[in-house]
Amino acid sequence: MATSPRLAASLALLLTVLACASPRAEAQAALAPATPQPLDLSRFEKDILAFEAADRATPPPQGAILFVGSSIFRLWKDLPTQMAPLPVINRAFGGSRTPEQLHYFERIVLPYRPRVIVYYCGSNDVNAGETAQAIAARVEQFSERVRTALPGTRVYFASIIKAPQKRDRWDVVDRANALVRAHADTAPGRGYIDLNPALQDERGEPLMDLYLADRLHYLPPAYERISAVVKPVVAQAWSEVARP
Repeated sequence: MATSPRLAASLALLLTVLACASPRAEAQAALAPATPQPLDLSRFEKDILAFEAADRATPPPQGAILFVGSSIFRLWKDLPTQMAPLPVINRAFGGSRTPEQLHYFERIVLPYRPRVIVYYCGSNDVNAGETAQAIAARVEQFSERVRTALPGTRVYFASIIKAPQKRDRWDVVDRANALVRAHADTAPGRGYIDLNPALQDERGEPLMDLYLADRLHYLPPAYERISAVVKPVVAQAWSEVARP
């Protein structure tokens, strides 16, 4: 049976639309948020037990400056010397996610009664497929727990770093950072520390010579840059909260 010119034209148009739509659909699927990876909240129990054993052996000071979060802070080996003479305690653990900061709050925050907290967490949430809204909501839950249990304590939220390892989810990083910053800008006793400019070039690209081979964690020179951003903020806060 012969095909009419009108029918042939319609079929050609349909094929063109399908050809264009297919790559677009694939691109949209690639950008869609992944289902978050399940989380075993007990996976870092040994790390927390090690903190508690260390505290029994050498009790840390009460009312100091507490750094909490994930491996970006955990691997900050020169934190005490780079923050000196400020009194600091580092209780960052594993490759933790924001639910774990909440889960262990009573064991990694309350025992120290800190006057200042510096919080870095969210990188691993991004890698696990979490949305920016979910990440920011749990950061705000942490903030609220501090407000309830330690009403005079200041909390400073460090930005999630735009590491090259998670380049395909930088949009999530940007949105999460914006939401956390909005909370810090409006909640009393809260602040936001943007680490990214110190770790990027003038085009906003990561300075690759600061990274380990995994393109996520840092070499010592990166921590010098991070310290240069964090210390002035923390020192100012400490000078205010430590007054007699």
